[in-house]
Amino acid sequence: MKQQDIAALFHRTADLLELKGDSVFRVRAYQRAAQNLERFTGDLDALAQQGALRTIPGIGTELAAKIAEYCASGRIAAYETLARSVPSGLVELLEVPGLGPKTVKLLHDRRRIDSLEALEAAARAGKLRGLPGVQAKKEHNILRGIEILRRGRERMHLGVALPLGQDLVRFLLKVPGVSRASTAGSLRRMRETVGDLDVLAASQHPGRAMEAFTHAPFCARILGAGSTKASILTPDGLQVDLRVVTPESYGAALQYFTGSKEHNVHLRELAVRRGLKVNEYGVFRTATNRRVAGREEADVYRALGLPWIPPELREDTGEIDAALAGRLPKLLEASQLRGDFHIHTNWTDGHHTLEEMAAAGVAKGYEYLAICDHSRSLRVANGMSVDRLRQQLRAVRALSRRLRRLTLLTGAEVDILADGSLDYPDSVLRQLDVVVGSVHSHFRQDESTMTRRLIRAMRNPYLTIVGHPTGRLMGQRDPYGVNFDALFRAAKETQTALEINAYPKRLDLGDGPARQAKQLGATLAISTDSHSRDQLDQVVFGVGIARRAWLEPADVLNCRSRVQLLAWIAAKRQRLAPAG
Repeated sequence: MKQQDIAALFHRTADLLELKGDSVFRVRAYQRAAQNLERFTGDLDALAQQGALRTIPGIGTELAAKIAEYCASGRIAAYETLARSVPSGLVELLEVPGLGPKTVKLLHDRRRIDSLEALEAAARAGKLRGLPGVQAKKEHNILRGIEILRRGRERMHLGVALPLGQDLVRFLLKVPGVSRASTAGSLRRMRETVGDLDVLAASQHPGRAMEAFTHAPFCARILGAGSTKASILTPDGLQVDLRVVTPESYGAALQYFTGSKEHNVHLRELAVRRGLKVNEYGVFRTATNRRVAGREEADVYRALGLPWIPPELREDTGEIDAALAGRLPKLLEASQLRGDFHIHTNWTDGHHTLEEMAAAGVAKGYEYLAICDHSRSLRVANGMSVDRLRQQLRAVRALSRRLRRLTLLTGAEVDILADGSLDYPDSVLRQLDVVVGSVHSHFRQDESTMTRRLIRAMRNPYLTIVGHPTGRLMGQRDPYGVNFDALFRAAKETQTALEINAYPKRLDLGDGPARQAKQLGATLAISTDSHSRDQLDQVVFGVGIARRAWLEPADVLNCRSRVQLLAWIAAKRQRLAPAG
């Protein structure tokens, strides 16, 4: 996860440089480098050792040296010098969503605001009004940004937590005597955000695991350590809890520490009715205290008269009753996805060519990829004019004819404009195989207006999928208001799919709304919104959300074959397109 840490430092460097009035070109170089690192999923340490960091888009000699410095030492001296040159409180203010360097400088120069607390107090007291561009609504947005920032500090998003958890499991499995290891807690349940990380290991010699864990490079501070349990803080301040159990209890412990609390309470109630008790050591007969299950997690559920329940469902939202009745869903598996609908290339703001993205699709074993670069209104992303789009369509079709194992579908991510119209005319849209429509502006429309906007877009016969349907960016932007019931019913009526965007900072739709969409008969699509070839692998996050939403393959558009998909799209166009 070093690339995420370095990306954060580069973003902060750009902000500090802008705050100090440095060259706009230097600022943009750091911003581009940070964005590219956020999207990079390769082995940064390996590239540093090979002297190949400049193969990452946007990384030149100077930035490559800073990345190599961080990989070797965990710090960037130039950033630390730069940060010391600015009052420390201003650095924190730059973290507030929607508060850019220019506004921070204005607040400091005009109101002497140099801390988050001072900013909050001034905004609540109405003391920011009268500054250029600051009215009551701006003060309200500043307070909302402070709230978002504080929420984001409490929990990390799944895109950070899952790779870290996987690294911890790999580390533990290399410790002599550790036979099994897994993440547990909310991470194993694939919650969108995670507080502390829980990991579990099985060993007959727990002391070895304790010793290795508390002396590992990722341990910055030991919060507590016993014979079978340890809690540490990582250098980033994240708490990680390790528990080590005997192999005979591993399944019971995995079930117990995966949770959720509500799910486990329901299980214990079921156990009591069967004359059993359940804890982290096993399932026991109450009368004799004889253990009847514990080595395997499935055995724990079997002892209670249940099939194994997938971790993603364990939230006590009906899964136990469904299991008792034999109605558990056959959840979607990543291997059942046939393709990805939301792929960007270097024609707009992506980082790889058509050919490189196609090769990544082949490597994933996909049947199809839809190339959906940005439409003309999104100028910040180098959105394509109609003429450029037509040039790309010719290039996509020509490349697709040369491919043997993958079909490239023509498409575009088209802005849904403020009134619900689409950014290209129908005469252009009908030339595309797939149209993803997304909101990229006017996020603050009220719920009623935004709902009408989205529904009008869905009534366009050429709109295939609504992209990231609530517009949220976790820790940066709250979802805009939308009436889900009306939206999902319209999606079913118009035969428009709703995206589960797998980009870790979006995960939009979330699992709750996605489950509601399924219940109302809407079709979902899982897309990665990939801006680089490595990001195709982020589909795992979208699949996790889909599984938490109880989705089965029949609910997901990209579980269909290419022929079935194109027939589904054609059916909407035939039904809604005007005659003639």
